[in-house]
Amino acid sequence: MPKTNFGRACAALALGALVAGAAGCSTLGYYAQAAHGHLSMLAAARPIDDWLADPAAPAPLKQRLERARAIRAFASNELGLPDNRSYTAYADLKRPAVVWNVFAAPELSLQLKAWCYPLFGCASYRGYFDRGDAQALADELRAQGFDVYVAPVPAYSTLGWLDWLGGDPLLNTFIGYPDGELARMIFHELAHQVVYVKDDTVFNESFATAVERVGVRRWLAAYGDDAMRAEYARFEARRADFVELLLAYRRRLADAYASGTDAEKRERKRAVFEDLRREYERIKQTRWDGWAGYDRFFAQALGNAHLAAVGAYNDLVPVFEALLERQGGDLRRFYAEVKRLATLAKPERDAELRALAPAGAVVQRRLAHRAAGALAATPG
Repeated sequence: MPKTNFGRACAALALGALVAGAAGCSTLGYYAQAAHGHLSMLAAARPIDDWLADPAAPAPLKQRLERARAIRAFASNELGLPDNRSYTAYADLKRPAVVWNVFAAPELSLQLKAWCYPLFGCASYRGYFDRGDAQALADELRAQGFDVYVAPVPAYSTLGWLDWLGGDPLLNTFIGYPDGELARMIFHELAHQVVYVKDDTVFNESFATAVERVGVRRWLAAYGDDAMRAEYARFEARRADFVELLLAYRRRLADAYASGTDAEKRERKRAVFEDLRREYERIKQTRWDGWAGYDRFFAQALGNAHLAAVGAYNDLVPVFEALLERQGGDLRRFYAEVKRLATLAKPERDAELRALAPAGAVVQRRLAHRAAGALAATPG
């Protein structure tokens, strides 16, 4: 790299490592791939107006970009999300995911391994721009006895820190989503620019998920037609069924690991995953009319990492939704309160979150586990 770009390259190196899931071992090669991957993505991005003016750009792509621009404006004007350069450009990466995140958990535990970066804290995954690199780490972790999940990721957030480089672009990995899902993705990633708490993936992801849910409801109410609302309702119902299924079996797995010998735990684990697959097939036929959108997930060799990872995005969503309701649905007041919570030490923050949780809700148990450290990530 030219010396004149050294300061910019160093900033991109550190921040690119973070946003790619790079919270960890200080190998220059790892950080270099993160920085190179992020900068390559930015180099491929062009402003939406350029794509719309390009006679060679396909008409369907132009239609999706117009829709994305309208969603982006709604995000800032109506939801109070950051008004910056993110999602004002588009890049075609020529691959199905922007990064692949690697999650890992011990054979008989739901405690996710974490990778820690000195400035930005820890995350319960490690991300790679190249699928082969992610698979190589997965193989290494499996050899150490971990259950591993390699998850393709359609988008990530630079938390607004790289707006000077153009922000986060729209990508081919999600631009073709149906309108409601496209809005969900944009709202979720912009929400990460509102609040980011070091070392608390569950807080960060659950907050963004809560924002995406209320945001899509409001966007569809304002601009959706009956067909769009019905389509998204089906998507959301199936997604809720899928998430609740995994959370329910994660609870069963936690109970299975609570006592007994390792041999007994292994047998219970085998039975839990067999039951999970059977229950998925039942739901698919009885509730989804055979819709097979999650078959690819269940085609994997499922393990602890798959069930532990789902909690990062959903465990505290009911709490944030209760907090929004307490603020009368006012998103700006809601963001201010979440920012206040973010300044607290984790024990104090969890105590306030527990007080907000609906009485008797499963989330109470999850917060108790957080307090006990049962679901905390293990640095490695």
